[in-house]
Amino acid sequence: MSLSCNLYIDGKFNGIINSSKEISIGKQGEVQADIKANKLIIQGFVDGKISAESVEIKADGKVKGTIESAELIIESQGIFEGTSIVKKSAQQKQITKDSTLKP
Repeated sequence: MSLSCNLYIDGKFNGIINSSKEISIGKQGEVQADIKANKLIIQGFVDGKISAESVEIKADGKVKGTIESAELIIESQGIFEGTSIVKKSAQQKQITKDSTLKP
Protein backbone atom coordinates (compact mmCIF):
# COMPACT_ATOMS: atom_id res chain seq x y z
CA MET A 1 0.00 0.00 0.00
CA SER A 2 1.47 3.37 -1.05
CA LEU A 3 -0.02 6.58 0.33
CA SER A 4 0.58 10.32 0.38
CA CYS A 5 -1.83 10.90 3.27
CA ASN A 6 -2.13 10.03 6.96
CA LEU A 7 -3.24 6.49 7.85
CA TYR A 8 -4.87 5.10 11.00
CA ILE A 9 -5.04 1.32 11.53
CA ASP A 10 -7.08 -0.12 14.40
CA GLY A 11 -7.44 -3.68 13.12
CA LYS A 12 -5.32 -6.38 11.49
CA PHE A 13 -3.06 -5.68 8.51
CA ASN A 14 -0.39 -7.76 6.74
CA GLY A 15 1.79 -6.43 3.93
CA ILE A 16 3.85 -3.37 3.05
CA ILE A 17 2.99 0.27 3.84
CA ASN A 18 4.72 3.30 2.29
CA SER A 19 3.52 6.76 3.31
CA SER A 20 5.07 10.20 3.02
CA LYS A 21 2.94 11.29 5.99
CA GLU A 22 1.99 9.92 9.44
CA ILE A 23 0.85 6.39 10.24
CA SER A 24 -0.89 5.65 13.54
CA ILE A 25 -1.51 2.15 14.86
CA GLY A 26 -4.43 2.17 17.33
CA LYS A 27 -4.73 0.13 20.53
CA GLN A 28 -6.55 -2.66 18.67
CA GLY A 29 -4.08 -2.57 15.76
CA GLU A 30 -2.12 -5.74 14.92
CA VAL A 31 0.24 -5.06 12.03
CA GLN A 32 2.71 -7.45 10.43
CA ALA A 33 4.37 -5.31 7.80
CA ASP A 34 7.38 -3.47 6.53
CA ILE A 35 6.55 0.20 7.11
CA LYS A 36 8.13 3.30 5.62
CA ALA A 37 6.70 6.64 6.77
CA ASN A 38 7.58 10.13 7.87
CA LYS A 39 6.18 9.51 11.37
CA LEU A 40 4.89 6.34 13.02
CA ILE A 41 2.88 6.30 16.26
CA ILE A 42 2.21 2.88 17.82
CA GLN A 43 -0.40 2.12 20.47
CA GLY A 44 -1.02 -1.48 19.37
CA PHE A 45 1.36 -4.13 17.99
CA VAL A 46 3.75 -4.00 15.03
CA ASP A 47 5.96 -6.85 13.81
CA GLY A 48 8.30 -5.98 10.95
CA LYS A 49 10.88 -3.58 9.57
CA ILE A 50 10.21 0.12 10.21
CA SER A 51 11.89 3.06 8.51
CA ALA A 52 10.72 6.54 9.55
CA GLU A 53 12.02 9.95 10.57
CA SER A 54 10.23 9.61 13.92
CA VAL A 55 8.88 6.52 15.71
CA GLU A 56 6.85 6.84 18.91
CA ILE A 57 5.88 3.76 20.94
CA LYS A 58 3.11 4.68 23.36
CA ALA A 59 2.49 3.10 26.81
CA ASP A 60 0.41 0.21 25.42
CA GLY A 61 2.46 -0.14 22.23
CA LYS A 62 4.69 -3.07 21.32
CA VAL A 63 7.15 -3.38 18.44
CA LYS A 64 9.02 -6.50 17.42
CA GLY A 65 11.58 -6.12 14.62
CA THR A 66 13.92 -3.46 13.29
CA ILE A 67 13.49 0.30 13.62
CA GLU A 68 15.55 2.70 11.49
CA SER A 69 14.82 6.28 12.52
CA ALA A 70 16.31 9.66 13.40
CA GLU A 71 14.10 9.86 16.49
CA LEU A 72 12.84 6.97 18.66
CA ILE A 73 10.56 7.68 21.63
CA ILE A 74 9.41 4.88 23.92
CA GLU A 75 6.97 5.85 26.65
CA SER A 76 6.96 4.13 30.03
CA GLN A 77 5.48 0.61 29.63
CA GLY A 78 6.00 0.70 25.86
CA ILE A 79 7.81 -2.40 24.61
CA PHE A 80 10.47 -2.72 21.89
CA GLU A 81 12.10 -6.06 21.06
CA GLY A 82 14.62 -5.95 18.24
CA THR A 83 17.25 -3.75 16.64
CA SER A 84 17.36 0.03 16.42
CA ILE A 85 19.40 1.88 13.79
CA VAL A 86 19.86 5.64 14.21
CA LYS A 87 19.88 7.59 10.96
CA LYS A 88 20.40 11.26 10.27
CA SER A 89 17.24 13.32 9.96
CA ALA A 90 16.56 15.30 6.79
CA GLN A 91 17.44 18.48 8.71
CA GLN A 92 20.78 17.01 9.89
CA LYS A 93 21.61 15.93 6.33
CA GLN A 94 20.98 19.48 5.06
CA ILE A 95 23.20 21.00 7.78
CA THR A 96 25.98 18.53 6.92
CA LYS A 97 25.58 19.27 3.20
CA ASP A 98 25.66 23.04 3.80
CA SER A 99 28.76 22.84 6.00
CA THR A 100 30.69 20.84 3.37
CA LEU A 101 29.88 23.41 0.65
CA LYS A 102 31.60 26.31 2.44
CA PRO A 103 34.72 27.63 0.62
